[in-house]
Amino acid sequence: MPSLFKQGDIMIGGIFPVFNKEVGSASTFKSKPPGVKCVGFDLRPFRWTQVMMFAIEEINNDPALLPNVSLGYRILDSCASPTNTLRAALTLASTPEEISPCPPAISALIAESGSTQSLVVAGALGPFQVPVVSYFSTCACLSDKAKYPTFFRTIPSDYFQAKALATLVKRFGWHWIGAIHSDNDYGRNGIQAFAAEVKKHGICIAFVGTILRTYTMDKVLDVVEMIKQSTVKVILAFVPEGDFYPLMKEIVKQNITGIQWIASEAWITAARPSTPEMYRVFGGALGFVVQKMAIPKLQQFLTHISPYRDPNAAFVNDFWETMVGCRPVSSTEYRVTEALYEVCIGNETLKTSEDVFFNVTQLRVSYNVYKAVYAIAHALHQLIFCQPVGGNSVKPCLNSSEIKPMEVSDQLRRVNFRNQFEDDVFFDINGDPPASYDIINWQLRDGQVQHVTVGHFASSANGDHKLSIRDEEIVWRTGKMVPISVCSIVCPTGTRKAQIKGKPTCCFDCIPCADGTIANLTGAADCTPCPQEYWSNERKDECIPKTIEFLTYNEPMGIALTVVSLLGASMSLATMIVFIRYRETPVIKASNSELSCFLLISLFLCFLCPLTFIGRPTVWTCMLRHTAFGVTFALCMSCVLGKTIVVVTVFKATFPGKKVAEKFGPAQQRIIVCSCTLIQVVICVLWLKLKPPFPDMVFTYSNKKIVLECNTGSEAAFYAVLGYIGILAVICLVLAFLARKLPDNFNEAKFITFSMLIFCAVWITFIPAYVSSPGKFTVAVEIFAILSSAFGLLISIFAPKCYIILIKPEKNTKKHVMGKL
Repeated sequence: MPSLFKQGDIMIGGIFPVFNKEVGSASTFKSKPPGVKCVGFDLRPFRWTQVMMFAIEEINNDPALLPNVSLGYRILDSCASPTNTLRAALTLASTPEEISPCPPAISALIAESGSTQSLVVAGALGPFQVPVVSYFSTCACLSDKAKYPTFFRTIPSDYFQAKALATLVKRFGWHWIGAIHSDNDYGRNGIQAFAAEVKKHGICIAFVGTILRTYTMDKVLDVVEMIKQSTVKVILAFVPEGDFYPLMKEIVKQNITGIQWIASEAWITAARPSTPEMYRVFGGALGFVVQKMAIPKLQQFLTHISPYRDPNAAFVNDFWETMVGCRPVSSTEYRVTEALYEVCIGNETLKTSEDVFFNVTQLRVSYNVYKAVYAIAHALHQLIFCQPVGGNSVKPCLNSSEIKPMEVSDQLRRVNFRNQFEDDVFFDINGDPPASYDIINWQLRDGQVQHVTVGHFASSANGDHKLSIRDEEIVWRTGKMVPISVCSIVCPTGTRKAQIKGKPTCCFDCIPCADGTIANLTGAADCTPCPQEYWSNERKDECIPKTIEFLTYNEPMGIALTVVSLLGASMSLATMIVFIRYRETPVIKASNSELSCFLLISLFLCFLCPLTFIGRPTVWTCMLRHTAFGVTFALCMSCVLGKTIVVVTVFKATFPGKKVAEKFGPAQQRIIVCSCTLIQVVICVLWLKLKPPFPDMVFTYSNKKIVLECNTGSEAAFYAVLGYIGILAVICLVLAFLARKLPDNFNEAKFITFSMLIFCAVWITFIPAYVSSPGKFTVAVEIFAILSSAFGLLISIFAPKCYIILIKPEKNTKKHVMGKL
């Protein structure tokens, strides 16, 4: 196998994908299989080989690091193929026969760029304890120390890159993205880690395409068609540059624009795709890369590469043909490129070249190779001299020929030093370095694609991470506006997301919130119910207090009932004044003036009772309204009962000479009134003592209103009060009915009968109306029943007498009153 070789006391191996494609050949099994043939010379990995050589040369010239010990190297090409990588690794790990004198076996290996290739190498050499330090393999699977105990790397794991990419996607609000990954361990593990991270943020991946450099054009076109058919505007490409480049060319060919590309570190800074032609489609791409570093002395080393210094040096002729454009004069090897390049004159030089290959100010992967070499050198120094670099004594404690790879692995785990660029180099327990990325943006400046740093991502030891981006410096594919990539527009306030059956969670409809619920944030998954005292506004984005409803003095109904109540009270007072003024007249005397005054007083109080039902309910008004109503009406019915008993007793007497009425004189009448009223007072006292009425908020009548009303506290007590009044009314009605055939001119019993009929009719109809009336109308029904029954008593009993007294005074005589008696 062609190799770059230099003899040394301690040998370090290197495997790089200098050529990016292995050409397969069918075996006939009739002759020895041909050697491996690789095509596609890649300048980027070739520079990595030169950085390794430069670093080893720099270490050999450093008197402080490995003094009197020379490092050698042997660098092979992997052709970006796992099988060829394994072949190269086994070649380096064994003692070569073609090189004389035989060099020692390698003490450490720097390999490889691809994660799949590194998995092969780490798996093959791990059991032999040969340390493998990768400079570009990022698969998180390589951190498994149980499987790969001697694997180290100077580039952060994809575990951190997946977090960084997911944080970036979330940062710009992209919830609907596509993904393309390479069909190898790097791509599969990387996209798997990314998918797990974005799922935590509610981000959906619309499609996942796979690509590989060895894929046929049909497979490449399938991925292109997938991109064209999708509605996504942001696509992540977790692919190495060598695998992605064929797809990039096809996308440019078909002019698929308007997509914001997100890149993994494997291609965002690659030189080959960074051309103005590619920029037409991939301009504005964002991606993460490891920190950059400038190695000033490297430029002179690179410009001195020449096929004339060592005509047998591997890969140099290919490099020369690519950079200069002609075949070296000294090249005697037949090559396919002979038909493409003419023979050089011999005086060509690279010192004046401005190719990006010689730009050593923004080294990223190359710097990882540089750190890998120095990490191995520091481990070897500690092993040989039993002290870190810079110690007082440099006396060896171990012969370089006695070094075993297992000992180098142990020392690599302990390596911790600060290099000449003030950068700390060490490995954690998984063999990984600390995660730190720059955010790169593709921008076109002076006709050239520039990789501009626009932010930074760093993780800390406790698992936290920080993303900082300078938004104003980003050039987007769509201009200065941040691209929008969503399956469904974010639901506005007042609506909630409703999942569309059969589609990802990012695809949804926006459904207005139901009454009584709100969504005061955009993109709400559910609507939040308002508290009981609140209701949603028309836009369903705010809870507003419900309307408080109760019967007030200011509304028309309240005014009307108040006026009627005061009118009734005034009429009661006026009637009382008339009775007092004409108390000596026959009509007043015949109607029992004392009981009539008691009755008028009770009616006056009955008319005032509705005033306690109007206005905002309080503890005191609630207790007063029901008890006052019960007691006043009980007093009223007691007076009517007393009058009825007197009338029945007096006019039912057979013999006028007998003093039957004396048994029901004023004293007995007062006893009847007081005792009947006292019973109601006792009921009300027990009610107030045991379970009194209280102000209550009722939410059942209306969703938008709170009805303030007085809760009776005890329904039994409330209906006991009504029932007792009803019993008194029924007794009065029965007695008055028995006295209906009294003399025509004195029809007191008829008036009482009529008033009791009105009273009973009103309160019988009150119960169903009271139960079925909503809100404040319940109170209005009760007030109406009170006023109706009170007016019925007042008008039925007292209106005829007032008519005679005031309008027909000629009938206010004893003769007329006694009439037919």
